[in-house]
Amino acid sequence: MKYALIIPDGCADEPLESLNGRTPLQAANLPAMDKIASLGRVGVTDNTPIDFPAGSEIANLCLLGYDPNVCFTGRAPLEAAAQGIELGPYDCAVRCNLVTIRDQTMIDFTADHISTEEATTLLADLSKELFGENGPLADSDLAERLEFVPGVSYRNLMLYRGDADHPSPFTSSTRSSAPHDLTDLSVVDDFPRGPGSQILVDLMNASAEILAKYPINAARKAAGKDEATHVWLWSSGGAPKLSTFEERYGIRGVMITAVDLLRGIGALAGWPRIEVEGATGYLDTNYAGKGQAAIQALADYDFVCVHIEAPDEASHEGNADEKIKALQQIDEHIVAPLWEALSQHGEHRMLILPDHPTFCRTKKHTHGPVPLVMAGTGIEADSATTFDEVAANASGWAFDPGWTMMDSFVKKAD
Repeated sequence: MKYALIIPDGCADEPLESLNGRTPLQAANLPAMDKIASLGRVGVTDNTPIDFPAGSEIANLCLLGYDPNVCFTGRAPLEAAAQGIELGPYDCAVRCNLVTIRDQTMIDFTADHISTEEATTLLADLSKELFGENGPLADSDLAERLEFVPGVSYRNLMLYRGDADHPSPFTSSTRSSAPHDLTDLSVVDDFPRGPGSQILVDLMNASAEILAKYPINAARKAAGKDEATHVWLWSSGGAPKLSTFEERYGIRGVMITAVDLLRGIGALAGWPRIEVEGATGYLDTNYAGKGQAAIQALADYDFVCVHIEAPDEASHEGNADEKIKALQQIDEHIVAPLWEALSQHGEHRMLILPDHPTFCRTKKHTHGPVPLVMAGTGIEADSATTFDEVAANASGWAFDPGWTMMDSFVKKAD
């Protein structure tokens, strides 16, 4: 059996006045997804347990069949795994966004999609000053234990390296807010709290004065771009423990994504990853390249996972039109050719679903069910003819908690 999983991140939404009361999934022209809906079964699954944040870290773990109550320690450790960073028993990873804050308002959680090259340079310079002899941590040994690790664009990490005598000051009780949930909102009440939080707050505040004087920011301002005004530190945690996908299901998988979070989850699940040239994790990603990479991967792997960040990015920008365009690109360049290729491999199944809803109206992730469509060998078709929230909610087929859904996809349908 060959399996294909397609994750259009954050594509679930609510009816929008600008779309005449339709959701982006309903408004988009999605002939391939609708065809698969007519051939298979449509339903809903809830990947965002109410006791956890409605974040991609929780939702994608649930989607892939992992119970976050058992394996989740934080978002940053998952992204550390993407870079091959091993965390010891006393270590901790912290997510580090470069953001734009003005007048205590989160203007842009991506610092206007700062380039990786710019981010790497800023973090290297910032490290020297924040962790140096005149930095806010100069009177402690913390500076020697902290380091920034550049990632992709605004998505970076800060690591704490501890030992038995110096365990991480950050614990499971350390609370922080995801910057993408604060767009256009005041950040005054959303700085970290709990164990070790003052360290994070001091670093975040000190970064503002330091970043303001850097030539890169001056050049960005002159070019009409938002500056990287602060580091935003959030979602800390220690080493996660996941059983591999092959241990659980006896099949070999592979991950195709441009986002470190999914790279990390894939790595911990025991999957290698395929890097696609031009895959950006944004609206300008190489959709066709991802589709072709997935088709080629079917020859070597039993389970091919393709994650596309673009719909979520459009939602965070509050741009329904771009969300629709992204969905149509996914339908044409990934879903359609991959479904056709699957049929050439004998027994096969395809599953399409987002991780969580992201509303264009609020520009935020939200808790709640998302639509799914499952089709292929051994899956009996229902009466649905479209893939969207309305058809899914009307089906009566639901998975809650969401981490139980993967068993129905990989194993024979009841």
